Amino acid sequence: MNLSQLLIARAAERPDLRIGTVDRQLELSDALRRAAGGARALRDRGLRPGDRVAVVAPSSTDYLVVWMACLLAGTPVALVNPTYPEDLLATMLDHLDPAFVVTEVPDTVADWPDLEVEASPGLDADRFDIASFMHTSGTTGVPKFCAQTHSYFLRLGRAVADALGLTAADRMLAPLPLFHINPLGYGIVGALTAGADALTVDRFSARGFWPAVREHGVTALALHAPPVEILKRSTTAADAAGHRVRTMFYADAEFVSRFGIPLAVSGYGSTEAAGVSHLHRWRLGDDIPANASRYGGLPRSDVDDRVVDGQILVREREPGTLFAGYYAHGVLNSATDAEGWFATGDLGRRDSSHGAAGGLVFLERAAESIRVKGEFVPIPFVEERFGTLAQLTDLALWKTPGDLVDDDAVLYVVAEPVPVDAIRAVAATLPGFMRPARVAQVRAIPRDAAAGKVQRRLLDGQEVLSWTAL
Repeated sequence: MNLSQLLIARAAERPDLRIGTVDRQLELSDALRRAAGGARALRDRGLRPGDRVAVVAPSSTDYLVVWMACLLAGTPVALVNPTYPEDLLATMLDHLDPAFVVTEVPDTVADWPDLEVEASPGLDADRFDIASFMHTSGTTGVPKFCAQTHSYFLRLGRAVADALGLTAADRMLAPLPLFHINPLGYGIVGALTAGADALTVDRFSARGFWPAVREHGVTALALHAPPVEILKRSTTAADAAGHRVRTMFYADAEFVSRFGIPLAVSGYGSTEAAGVSHLHRWRLGDDIPANASRYGGLPRSDVDDRVVDGQILVREREPGTLFAGYYAHGVLNSATDAEGWFATGDLGRRDSSHGAAGGLVFLERAAESIRVKGEFVPIPFVEERFGTLAQLTDLALWKTPGDLVDDDAVLYVVAEPVPVDAIRAVAATLPGFMRPARVAQVRAIPRDAAAGKVQRRLLDGQEVLSWTAL
């Protein structure tokens, strides 16, 4: 089976299955007919199975229709963060070299006819063919495109559906941008695997979250740390009263207790590492630890794991479980060693105190990274932007703890005086999550003597001559 066949099977089994944003829901069968028209339109443009398409747009119902159209056409689709600056997007797309780029999704879909899906070439795709590309966060360079097969998504969807206990009676809400693996893989594909409704939102809103959950009868959630923290800070049990949510991903003891969620699932994984390679179920009333969200537990049955010198490594036990490799300039580069192990770049440890012996606990990224509002900041790109300011003798981007679980980006500078107005002008050209919250004036940026690389973790100990809020 491939993803197209899964979609068609679910539409036939449950004709009233709904997909899309909460404000614009379509029956899956109707969405597939429009997607079949899109597959025909892609063929009319000269695209053939295997040609790459890029979608650079915000989440919407039409976004999901475009995703399905690419599956039906057999054209692997790259889902790209539309808030990235144009020059970074241009570099990323140069690496991908897509045959077609979709930016105005509603206008694109509006011209597609409704067709039957039976003749769509994507139905013949092999389960190990590439279905899509999702990019990394770009914390150590230009974001890289991770190739994901049909098998990768089918296995991920089954693992998530089983862990959450999803059935065809459920209604999933994944209110996050669809270019991330959490909402698309856990939320949409996980729900469709079980034959459940699969819903998202145009944009996450704490004020509108619980009303939407109640109004649309949501029974399952796919969230991650930032929205969970926002909801804990800005909503109450009274705001959520009357909800029907019975299961969710991202186990947080305070959240499930306050809002009365009977079942929550924690996990560990990444876009490369099977989407989610470890899953662990917690029930309301269990002794759920404060760090439950970091507990992956045991690996999936199709994944092996080990911790070497503190770093988490994973290996697929069945073909098509992990991502297929990094794609750039026409070449798919495997990221595994000769024995099939993928070094995740994450630090972890074993912990048997939460139940299953030897359960995996995620600690932190081994590499230097900054995460703001749920997005990883591409450090080299941001530093290059501020590096255009001649008034700065030296600079480095680092972080301080934010108000939520994420970080605040801090721009450390060597300059006298600090060109605050010029820094603000450059910051204004960046997406919100890439903008430094403050500027720290220091005497010197600590660098490695041999290579001159910034020693970011030493920035925390530098004497700050002045702080400026941006």
